[in-house]
Amino acid sequence: MARVVAWIPDLLFGSNVVGALSASGHEVQLTPEPPGSTELADADVLIVDLTADAAERLEALPEQRPPALAFYAHVEQDVRELAERAGLELVVPRSRFAREGAALVQRLAGASPPGAAR
Repeated sequence: MARVVAWIPDLLFGSNVVGALSASGHEVQLTPEPPGSTELADADVLIVDLTADAAERLEALPEQRPPALAFYAHVEQDVRELAERAGLELVVPRSRFAREGAALVQRLAGASPPGAAR
Protein backbone atom coordinates (compact mmCIF):
# COMPACT_ATOMS: atom_id res chain seq x y z
CA MET A 1 0.00 0.00 0.00
CA ALA A 2 1.28 3.44 -0.92
CA ARG A 3 0.41 6.80 0.57
CA VAL A 4 -0.50 9.03 -2.36
CA VAL A 5 -1.12 12.75 -2.73
CA ALA A 6 -3.04 13.42 -5.94
CA TRP A 7 -2.96 17.00 -7.25
CA ILE A 8 -5.92 16.79 -9.61
CA PRO A 9 -8.03 19.96 -10.00
CA ASP A 10 -10.74 18.08 -11.95
CA LEU A 11 -12.59 16.79 -8.89
CA LEU A 12 -14.78 14.38 -10.88
CA PHE A 13 -11.77 12.64 -12.42
CA GLY A 14 -9.95 12.99 -9.12
CA SER A 15 -12.70 11.16 -7.25
CA ASN A 16 -12.49 8.36 -9.82
CA VAL A 17 -8.74 8.17 -9.21
CA VAL A 18 -9.27 8.05 -5.44
CA GLY A 19 -11.80 5.24 -5.85
CA ALA A 20 -9.60 3.16 -8.14
CA LEU A 21 -6.45 3.60 -6.06
CA SER A 22 -8.29 3.01 -2.78
CA ALA A 23 -9.77 -0.21 -4.18
CA SER A 24 -6.19 -1.32 -4.88
CA GLY A 25 -5.21 -0.69 -1.28
CA HIS A 26 -3.57 2.71 -1.63
CA GLU A 27 -4.29 5.57 0.75
CA VAL A 28 -5.07 8.69 -1.30
CA GLN A 29 -5.36 12.36 -0.42
CA LEU A 30 -6.90 14.41 -3.23
CA THR A 31 -6.06 18.09 -3.51
CA PRO A 32 -7.15 20.62 -6.16
CA GLU A 33 -4.34 22.98 -5.07
CA PRO A 34 -0.55 22.57 -5.20
CA PRO A 35 0.48 20.31 -2.32
CA GLY A 36 2.78 21.72 0.31
CA SER A 37 5.63 20.10 2.16
CA THR A 38 3.33 19.18 5.07
CA GLU A 39 1.00 17.22 2.77
CA LEU A 40 3.93 15.52 1.07
CA ALA A 41 5.91 14.69 4.22
CA ASP A 42 4.54 11.15 4.55
CA ALA A 43 3.62 10.54 0.92
CA ASP A 44 5.18 7.75 -1.11
CA VAL A 45 3.95 9.05 -4.48
CA LEU A 46 2.74 12.37 -5.86
CA ILE A 47 0.30 12.34 -8.76
CA VAL A 48 0.20 15.50 -10.89
CA ASP A 49 -2.45 16.33 -13.51
CA LEU A 50 -0.73 18.19 -16.37
CA THR A 51 -3.76 18.38 -18.67
CA ALA A 52 -4.03 22.14 -18.10
CA ASP A 53 -1.49 24.81 -17.13
CA ALA A 54 1.36 22.30 -17.20
CA ALA A 55 4.22 24.80 -16.99
CA GLU A 56 2.67 26.57 -14.00
CA ARG A 57 2.03 23.26 -12.25
CA LEU A 58 5.59 22.11 -12.76
CA GLU A 59 6.90 25.39 -11.35
CA ALA A 60 4.63 25.03 -8.30
CA LEU A 61 6.03 21.63 -7.31
CA PRO A 62 8.13 21.73 -4.15
CA GLU A 63 11.78 20.75 -4.46
CA GLN A 64 11.44 18.14 -1.72
CA ARG A 65 8.81 15.69 -2.90
CA PRO A 66 8.22 11.98 -3.30
CA PRO A 67 8.52 10.36 -6.73
CA ALA A 68 5.97 11.87 -9.11
CA LEU A 69 3.59 10.25 -11.55
CA ALA A 70 2.25 12.84 -13.99
CA PHE A 71 -0.33 12.49 -16.71
CA TYR A 72 -1.05 14.67 -19.74
CA ALA A 73 -3.35 14.84 -22.76
CA HIS A 74 -1.90 12.43 -25.34
CA VAL A 75 -1.89 15.11 -28.04
CA GLU A 76 0.47 17.33 -26.03
CA GLN A 77 3.86 15.65 -26.43
CA ASP A 78 5.53 18.96 -25.54
CA VAL A 79 4.01 18.67 -22.05
CA ARG A 80 5.50 15.20 -21.64
CA GLU A 81 8.92 16.50 -22.65
CA LEU A 82 8.60 19.48 -20.30
CA ALA A 83 7.69 17.20 -17.38
CA GLU A 84 10.55 14.83 -18.09
CA ARG A 85 13.01 17.75 -18.25
CA ALA A 86 11.60 18.93 -14.90
CA GLY A 87 12.64 15.59 -13.40
CA LEU A 88 9.28 13.90 -12.88
CA GLU A 89 9.90 10.19 -12.56
CA LEU A 90 7.01 8.83 -14.63
CA VAL A 91 5.02 10.77 -17.23
CA VAL A 92 2.21 9.01 -19.09
CA PRO A 93 -0.83 9.90 -21.21
CA ARG A 94 -4.07 10.32 -19.25
CA SER A 95 -5.57 7.27 -20.95
CA ARG A 96 -2.73 5.05 -19.71
CA PHE A 97 -2.99 6.57 -16.25
CA ALA A 98 -6.73 5.80 -16.22
CA ARG A 99 -6.06 2.16 -17.20
CA GLU A 100 -2.93 1.44 -15.17
CA GLY A 101 -2.89 4.05 -12.39
CA ALA A 102 -2.77 1.64 -9.46
CA ALA A 103 0.05 -0.41 -11.00
CA LEU A 104 2.01 2.73 -11.90
CA VAL A 105 1.66 4.04 -8.34
CA GLN A 106 2.86 0.71 -6.97
CA ARG A 107 5.83 0.77 -9.35
CA LEU A 108 6.88 4.22 -8.12
CA ALA A 109 6.22 3.41 -4.48
CA GLY A 110 8.45 0.37 -4.75
CA ALA A 111 11.26 2.53 -6.10
CA SER A 112 11.67 4.48 -2.86
CA PRO A 113 11.35 3.89 0.86
CA PRO A 114 7.94 4.87 2.32
CA GLY A 115 7.72 8.57 3.05
CA ALA A 116 11.13 9.30 1.54
CA ALA A 117 11.38 12.77 0.07
CA ARG A 118 13.27 13.27 -3.11
